[in-house]
Amino acid sequence: MNATATGLDGLIEITPTIFEDERGFFKEVIHPKKLANHGINHRFVQVNHSQSKQGVLRGLHYQSPPFAQSKLVRCLRGCILDVAVDIRPNSPTFGLYHVTELSESNHKMLYVPIGFAHGFLALSDCDIEYACGDMYAPQYEYGICWNDPDIGIPWPNHGVGPLVSDKDTQLPTLAQIKNVLFW
Repeated sequence: MNATATGLDGLIEITPTIFEDERGFFKEVIHPKKLANHGINHRFVQVNHSQSKQGVLRGLHYQSPPFAQSKLVRCLRGCILDVAVDIRPNSPTFGLYHVTELSESNHKMLYVPIGFAHGFLALSDCDIEYACGDMYAPQYEYGICWNDPDIGIPWPNHGVGPLVSDKDTQLPTLAQIKNVLFW
């Protein structure tokens, strides 16, 4: 298992070791000891699976304490542009983002620690799985507008805007919620 720092403290790209032969492949996705060697000490308590059509944009979501979630995100089928935004007000990288491509062929995963908002754009029809460090608690679920101009995420545009849920189009900007964040 290899880990690559992203420049945002705690946000780590992980590439598992792939054991492949003519029959297919095998990889370890969650191995607590190996993840801990890379500074990831969260116990994952819930695994979610979402399916999206090409062009769907989900996010930017986060949960607040006492149910703040870390996530280990991977793409099982297809390809996504995965994004995490540092929303820790006292962080030197507050408001900065990291973008990476996760796909079934590159096997990469993104570890998103507590204090980051997360979202993705489906670059193809896809299946996403994410292990969470705490359970889903809708009363603690929040988000930031996916196209917040102050953040400036370079979402690709293929002539058609992304398909975004009504709920996600109504999320506030980071500037509007900065004073209520407390990681």
